[in-house]
Amino acid sequence: MTSTVFIGGSRRVSRLSTDAKARLNNIMKSNHRVVVGDANGADKAVQKLLNEARYDKVTVYCSSEQPRNNVGHWNIHRITPPKNAKGFQFYAAKDREMARDADFGLMIWDSKSAGTVLNVLRLVRAGKIAVLINVPDKTTLNIKSAAQWEDFLSSMSPELRASLRDRATPDEWIPAEASAQRSFFEPHKSESAMQRRKEPAVLSDDELAAAINLALAAGDPAAAVDALGSIARAHGMSQVAKQAGLARESLYRSLSTGGNPEFATVLKVIAAVGLRLEATKKHTGSTVR
Repeated sequence: MTSTVFIGGSRRVSRLSTDAKARLNNIMKSNHRVVVGDANGADKAVQKLLNEARYDKVTVYCSSEQPRNNVGHWNIHRITPPKNAKGFQFYAAKDREMARDADFGLMIWDSKSAGTVLNVLRLVRAGKIAVLINVPDKTTLNIKSAAQWEDFLSSMSPELRASLRDRATPDEWIPAEASAQRSFFEPHKSESAMQRRKEPAVLSDDELAAAINLALAAGDPAAAVDALGSIARAHGMSQVAKQAGLARESLYRSLSTGGNPEFATVLKVIAAVGLRLEATKKHTGSTVR
């Protein structure tokens, strides 16, 4: 069965590894369609190999009027970036389009590029397999699920995680379907607006605050931490950590699934995201402040 493969990689990768070449040869032998970007580095190296093999099932995606590289003079798919998009976001428009159009992806990584890893995230969020070749480490990962993505994310440096968070859209980073809120709304059989949505959407602060309240009312500390982590990520973990006077890496671990933050940390984060924690007496409307 013929599939469409999104092939991308880091601009610092100018030579393809043995593993990358072998996988590209398998793609060609299987007659898969290839979509590739027009950047220097890995994109250009992939184009050269495909051109040397005289492979014609290739489409080059670009965000400009003309591609920067189109070695094989293949068909061009031009993407119109969002208005006023500059720098990284200007070129990210074509990457998002390729991730949507592909059935799976092959990323050739320099172990540092946030853009290459973001393509893995985009593919995983769409339920597609992403193969990530780490060229310096000579390792290859098959990332097939959100859980595998979270494991991979936890192995990154704080700087790379911060760069990913800053560059990703809210839908890419914490889509409603993959967020922790779903796990603790379902046990309570809540008929919230979030459950009725048919399309993934970014949760509002009010919805996230309601999720925290539901978890607290149910006596579920893990769910409350998950919800607080989601709202912190929505606000930007770096910004929340700065406002709360906490280390970002430590805060990220504390608010991740399975985290166990100190109560003082919880209070600081709640204040940093503009919420207030209250206690109410059961079966009465009186409030203890």
